[in-house]
Amino acid sequence: MPEQKFTPAQAEELAAAFAHERVDYLFIGKSAAILLGYPDTTQDVDVFLPVSRENAERVLRALRTLGFNLDAALTVTILQGSEIVLMKGGPFALDLIHAPDGIDSYAAAKARSVLINGRFPVVSLDDLIASKRATGREKDVADVRRLEQFRAEYTQYHER
Repeated sequence: MPEQKFTPAQAEELAAAFAHERVDYLFIGKSAAILLGYPDTTQDVDVFLPVSRENAERVLRALRTLGFNLDAALTVTILQGSEIVLMKGGPFALDLIHAPDGIDSYAAAKARSVLINGRFPVVSLDDLIASKRATGREKDVADVRRLEQFRAEYTQYHER
């Protein structure tokens, strides 16, 4: 049964498998915020992927290594670069996102991204907040206020 909440060990496992297969990706969503030091919890790992057949093939190899159940339909969905792929059949819940709300392109987000501890590529706080704001979901609106406060503290701390 998958873990019911995001843990740093999941980020480590995913980052290692993705690095081994040379997957191009960014952590996004609340899991990204947590990797940046945001004090909260979430139930899944969210990753932002470029739409690329070659990258999708590398993602599939990495996911198989991690123990995700990939049937034919799910494999095709990933290869096609569907906007969002919710994966519950594996060691942890994972969302593969190819077109997050509020972010123009993967390339632009990658140019603004942050590398945490030398191994976790994470979207910028500005992109994370823009994405949360653009969803319009009530839970994300509440997160935006707290993330903006966190951004102010994070920026002050990291500009020293």
